[in-house]
Amino acid sequence: MIEVNPQDCDIALKIKDESDIAVSRQMAKNFAQKMDFSLADVTKIATAVSELARNIYRYAKEGYIYIRKKEAGSEKAPAIEILACDRGPGIENVELAISGGYTTSERSLGLGLAGIRRLMDSFHIQSEVGKGTVVIVEKRRRAF
Repeated sequence: MIEVNPQDCDIALKIKDESDIAVSRQMAKNFAQKMDFSLADVTKIATAVSELARNIYRYAKEGYIYIRKKEAGSEKAPAIEILACDRGPGIENVELAISGGYTTSERSLGLGLAGIRRLMDSFHIQSEVGKGTVVIVEKRRRAF
């Protein structure tokens, strides 16, 4: 599994209570606003973080959301990278889980991971049954 050094991140949030979902969403929103992302992209980033935090809480019971500034692409565009890490049960069939419409929860539409992938510019997932899951997403700031 990918190991994350919290010192390399601008924000590290532990997700263990349902209230942590809203806190992580607000922290991501504030961070994206400070980086001058458009309102539309701030909303996409906040939504992606909210979904990632919800997945951690729902399936793994606890984990972390890490947020950091970075530069992306050959033009070195400002970007936000979000890492969601847990040591939960893992995902048995990752391809099925990110295809959309698949869920193991009766209170879900199964759009979380597929939706996150559509909202963000890059999406990477690593999951191992019995060991946990790491999702890494990135949003680059658009030049206007």
